[in-house]
Formats: sequence, structure tokens, C-alpha cells
Amino acid sequence: MSVAPPPMRRIVFLNRSYWPEEPATAQLLTDLAEALAADGKDVTVITSRPGGSGLPRSHMHRGVVIRRVRCTRWARLGLPGKAIDFLTFYVGALGQLLFIARRGDNVVALTDPPLLGVGTWLATRLCGARVFHWVQDIYPEIAAVLTGQPWLRAVNPLRDLAWRRSDGCVTLGSDMAATLARAGVPAEKIILSPNWALAGLGGVPCNATDALRAAWELEGKFIVAYSGNLGRVHDLGPVLDLAEALRSETAIAFVFIGDGARRAALEAQAGERALANLHFHPPQPRAGLAAALALGDLHLVTLLPGCEPFVFPSKLYGIAAVGRPVIFIGPRECEIARLVEQRGLGRAFARDEITAIATTIRQLAAEPGRLALFAAAAMAFGRDHSGPARAAIAWEKLLATTG
Repeated sequence: MSVAPPPMRRIVFLNRSYWPEEPATAQLLTDLAEALAADGKDVTVITSRPGGSGLPRSHMHRGVVIRRVRCTRWARLGLPGKAIDFLTFYVGALGQLLFIARRGDNVVALTDPPLLGVGTWLATRLCGARVFHWVQDIYPEIAAVLTGQPWLRAVNPLRDLAWRRSDGCVTLGSDMAATLARAGVPAEKIILSPNWALAGLGGVPCNATDALRAAWELEGKFIVAYSGNLGRVHDLGPVLDLAEALRSETAIAFVFIGDGARRAALEAQAGERALANLHFHPPQPRAGLAAALALGDLHLVTLLPGCEPFVFPSKLYGIAAVGRPVIFIGPRECEIARLVEQRGLGRAFARDEITAIATTIRQLAAEPGRLALFAAAAMAFGRDHSGPARAAIAWEKLLATTG
């Protein structure tokens, strides 16, 4: 008599943003969820309902069941509004999880909002599901560094317990993994799975980039770009210092492409310093992201000192996918600095090395052969981290374990 195979375990992801929204975690989760669904997995995403979108509370998109909860959208009111947004999603998402979860489900909590994994762990204990933490950012440590308020770490014991009692913690690199290990998470529960270049990057037609250069009046310029969130974790002051150091180099232009908490302040500082060589442009939709990344002849990736154990700037993968070199500005001993230097993707500098960075930019602008060597290494690195297929295989293997 043949024995029926065990029922397929459902995979349930929780994150505040998902398709059609385009924050970084939304796009990464969309890629992964759709890749898993395309491979025949039963995938559900619990997420928020974008205001004014007209999207139903429950629907399917590309094989993924999406269950949307109501929550506020008050981030425009500042930190209090954002905190309320987090809280209302937190409560709604956990209520939805308790409503749909069943024994044997694989439940995966991301880190938007912060500490979502704590409530998810408690909820899965009630319904008998397995829980995994996909640790994209490590809170409250980031908040403590940014605010200088160490008391925020008071929730660490509960967060650490949720990590330790989980079925697995997936994180982005060795620096972040070391933070989990220091929290007492057993080595066998820590899984390193780097992010990837979003599907569709690479192979950018020259006419698309040329059109963007023309639209932004940057023809003939050597473009040093910073693309992505203009947030507090990213150390962006040195970019203004570089623009000031190179203001006499009229063939070199600095371009910010993105939005975030620091954009208004950066624009004001650029105006005060009369930095005519520094340009600001809005974040590009996913369909135009490849052209926007390829616009830069050289990209800057930055990280605020003190944040390196708690976050990994995954924009590196998208930059590499379009074959562009990188200058990293941040702690010399962190993982991304080592990666940039060891893989030959560009150069890494500390934030106080403005003169040396400016000299390097001048040299690269004048030496296309040297720039091309970095670009070739970046392209090779990008091929190793392109699209979600490899991540989906890793997740399938992880979720197939008995826990």
C-alpha cells in the first residue's frame, strides 16, 4: 500500500510592505515569494493595504496569496506618526496570523516594523507553527546608535529569547550573524543568506541611460551616484564634503537618486554650501531602476560608524548587477568594506579620508581603463548575486528541515 506524502507546509511571510509598493524589503520579499510560488510552494504574505490603492483585503498575485491588514499611514507626521503606523500594522498583522495560521506552517517574520519577530514568535507558539526570523535590520540596536539612547536596548532580552527559541534566523552577512551569536542564538540556527540584485537588472540599453542623462542635464559628465534611501543609517555628510572638494572639477557631477528622512536636510545643506555640482532626483520606479543605476559611472555606498553589526547595505548587489564600480565610505573593518576591496569592486575608505577619496574619484574619471577593471569585477560579482533563484533554493532547503 502506498503512503501518501505529507501535506505541503504553507509558507507565511509577514512584512509591512509588499507589491505593488517598492521599499527595498518589499521588492526583495516580492521576488522571493513569487519565486517560491512559481516552484509550486503554497505562499501567503501578510502585509499592509496601501492607502488609496483599491486593492482588496485578500487576493492572489502571481501565485502568492496576499492578505492585507488595515493600518495607519501617518509617517508624514514624523516619528510619532511612524510609531503609530508600526503599532497598527503590528496588531493587525498578528491578529491576521492568529486567524489563518495552522500547525506545521512555516511563518517568516521580516523586520518591518522593528521587533515584528517577537510578536510573531509568541503567536506561533499558540498555533503550533514554526517560526523563522528574516533579519534584514537589527533593532533596537540601530535606534540606540542613531538616537544615543542606550535605554532602548531594554527590550533586547525578549528579542534575544525570540531569536533563540525560533526554528532559524536568516541574516545577510557575517557581521550581522556575529550579533545574533552574541545574543546566544545557537550556531546551527543562524543561516547566512545574502540579498540579491532585484530581478530585471543588468543588460541596460545605452539609449535608456542616455535618455536619463539628457533629461537630468548631465550629458558629458562623469557621474558619481548615490542611489537609495537617504536615511539615518547611511552616512551622507561625506558626500557633500566630496562635492565641495571637487567643485572645481566641472566634468564631475554628484547625483543623489532617492528619498528619505535626510533628504530635506541634505538639500538645505547643499544650498547653503552652493554645491552646484550636486543634484537631487526622486527614487525611480522598479521599471526604471536599471537605467538609474547605470547612469552612475561610479557609485557611493555609505554606512554610519556603529551601525555595521546591525545592517548590510544591499544596494551593493544592484550596483554590481549593472557593472558599476563602488567607493564604500564607512568603517574600514566591516564586512562590506572587506568585500569591496577583496572582490576588486572598487575602493573602501573611512569617512574622514575625504582628500584621498576625492583623489581617487579624479583618477578614475581620468583613467577609463582602471575604471573598467573595477566594472568587470563588479559585473562578475553581480552575476553571483543576481535574482532570487539562488535565495529561493536556499529558503526551500531551510524550510524543508524538520526544525
